Amino acid sequence: MQNNIAFLTSDVSRLLRKRFDVVSRRFGVTGPQWRMLAALRRTPGINQGALAQWLEVEAITAGRMIDRLEKSGMVERRADPNDRRAWRLFLTDEATPLLDELFGCATEVFDEALQGFAAGERDLLLALLERVRANLLEDAPPERTASEGALAHG
Repeated sequence: MQNNIAFLTSDVSRLLRKRFDVVSRRFGVTGPQWRMLAALRRTPGINQGALAQWLEVEAITAGRMIDRLEKSGMVERRADPNDRRAWRLFLTDEATPLLDELFGCATEVFDEALQGFAAGERDLLLALLERVRANLLEDAPPERTASEGALAHG
């Protein structure tokens, strides 16, 4: 059963990302850009490093995505008042209607994925997944960088 949980959750996640990628192309953004915009809506003022960690991408990858979104008028960088070397990231007013449309599409994707589920089953699924996440977050070993891992094995 343990392997099935890992494979199923991974497969469902992959299929949802794939569906979001298809939907987002209709609006001129990639799936990863959509996730970045959604993250910025949730945490306005986040810095690039924290955003990269949250999205599980390298900082340089996040920087390139931010550059493209900035050029398209969706994101703006503002100087960090506490660190003149850092930038804080914010959505522009132009991003709001796009995100509203994308979130409407996300609702459709989720409705499709949960087709045939009763409202109580949807709530139960969400509650169970939240418990799994909480269990994995509890007592999680601290993440190590690649160089720390190499030192431990070298």
